[in-house]
Amino acid sequence: MPPAPDAVAETDMPAKAVISRVWTQYLKQYRSPLLLALICATVVVLATTLVTGWLAIAVNLLFHAKLDDNTRKLPQFFRDHPLIVVPGVIVIATLIRFAAQRGLTVSLNNIGNQMVGRIQSQLFSRLVRADLGRLQTAHSGEYLSSVLYDADLVREAASTGVVQYVQAALTVLGSLVIMFYWDWSMALAVLLIGPLIGAVMDRYLAATRRAAKGAMAETSSLSTAIMESLDGVKIIKISNRETAEEARVGSVIDRRQTHLIKGANARTMAAPATEMLTGLLIAGLLAYAGWRAQSGHMTSGALFSFMIALGTASQALRQLAGLQGTFSQGMTAGRRLFIALDIRPEIVDAPGAVALAPDFKAVTFEHASFAYGAAAVLRDVSFTAHAGETVALVGPSGSGKSTLLNLLPRFFDLSQGQIRFDDLDYRDVPLNSLRSRIALVTQDPFLFDDTIRANIAYGNEGASEAEIEQAARDAAAFDFITALPQGFDTRAGEAGSRLSGGQKQRIAIARAFLKNAPLLLLDEATSALDTQSEIQVQAALERLMKNRTTFVVAHRLSTVRHADQILVLSEGEIVERGTHDSLIRQGGLYARLAETQFESQARSA
Repeated sequence: MPPAPDAVAETDMPAKAVISRVWTQYLKQYRSPLLLALICATVVVLATTLVTGWLAIAVNLLFHAKLDDNTRKLPQFFRDHPLIVVPGVIVIATLIRFAAQRGLTVSLNNIGNQMVGRIQSQLFSRLVRADLGRLQTAHSGEYLSSVLYDADLVREAASTGVVQYVQAALTVLGSLVIMFYWDWSMALAVLLIGPLIGAVMDRYLAATRRAAKGAMAETSSLSTAIMESLDGVKIIKISNRETAEEARVGSVIDRRQTHLIKGANARTMAAPATEMLTGLLIAGLLAYAGWRAQSGHMTSGALFSFMIALGTASQALRQLAGLQGTFSQGMTAGRRLFIALDIRPEIVDAPGAVALAPDFKAVTFEHASFAYGAAAVLRDVSFTAHAGETVALVGPSGSGKSTLLNLLPRFFDLSQGQIRFDDLDYRDVPLNSLRSRIALVTQDPFLFDDTIRANIAYGNEGASEAEIEQAARDAAAFDFITALPQGFDTRAGEAGSRLSGGQKQRIAIARAFLKNAPLLLLDEATSALDTQSEIQVQAALERLMKNRTTFVVAHRLSTVRHADQILVLSEGEIVERGTHDSLIRQGGLYARLAETQFESQARSA
């Protein structure tokens, strides 16, 4: 699969392509409610135009002005009872406009919110199914910004903006019809100033577009900065860096505000500029209309209706000017959105993939190599782990131990070589099948902000209460869980914040017990624990490892020394292999690591 476009490619997507995709992927399915919204918008415009045109007749009737031909054509009842007819027509038109406006609002709310929900669901689906390598190229704050903000900006432009634009454009058109009806020469003067107003709108639109792009980039930066500060709040406090963090986040806020202010100024200045030109036009028209009225070519009612129509058109033009900024922001957000949605995972099921049986006899790495871009992490790694064996991975930091573990569930794919389960290449196994045979316990286990029961059963939703409780007992977690105020129904808190490190680790082990997978991956599972917690967790791990093929990344001698096979890695290569005793006798890297990193554990043993 070709690589996903970089963020800089955002401007490469033509506006026509963005609009086409928004229509086909989101709006097309809402054609009926969208059509209803457009009909309601049209009715609103017709009712407004009717009232505007009626005002000329109303003034002539109510104030006994000179009756023009249109007024004389009215039924006699209308001319005899103007106090009933004039307000009656306006009330009826207003009620119709109210009903249409309500239908318009309800339709747009339904379309817009459903559209946002669909976009956000698609974005999250792309994120949760994306390759780990892709996710690690950007901060989670950027993804959060895209899910929360970009979707709403696209909705504002695509649904509400489009219908409001049509409504405003029809309002301008209806007002022009009224103006041409009463005096074509004055209406023509209004049209002549149109290109000038358009030029002013284009100038401010360009500024709005630049500001929108900058504001969105800084919104992502702000989300990233806030999430980093919250995640690292302990380090911030212990380092007395609150003031520095306030300044760091404050600078991002200032940059974002600068763009927002520029955009807001550009949007808001478009309307005053339009109003100024309109005001000059009105002054000229009034002088011309006064001359026309004095010469008997225009009634006071016609002038009043004309000016109301001009004011309505002016207001609609201001709305059109403001919508240009909405469309500009929506277009920029749409480009960002589709770039994110176009990312496809590279790690996918192979055609004809075969399910992995739970009773495989061996896991074999054959000339396996892996690189992050151009940086080689593993080089020509070859070994075999037989079923039920424990393989320990030892080496300095950055030697590739955790990377080797991450290859087994295909969090990453090999650059070269093979990983086989018996004779089956692991890339020929469906991802769901492969990962269902693997349990993972990491150094800092992740717990969801849900009940302890739900956390133990995560991924095993069909587990019975008895199975969950037995898994907790096997993991030495049952006693502390039942001592909690709500037992298994106690919420773990954000990332397990209400539990100690040892408690979180035992819940993660209980989750692995419940999964009952034949292959177990332990990545520094006890390195962050105190001595007492380590004793409890280590005992639980030994029970978990029994009769399972286990890969262990650990510095703890109590775990490593009993492994069936120890692989010593350095700079991505296996430099030594054997048992604990044989490697100690070799006096190589493992012996030196044992002497330094495991010295205290060795003395206690």
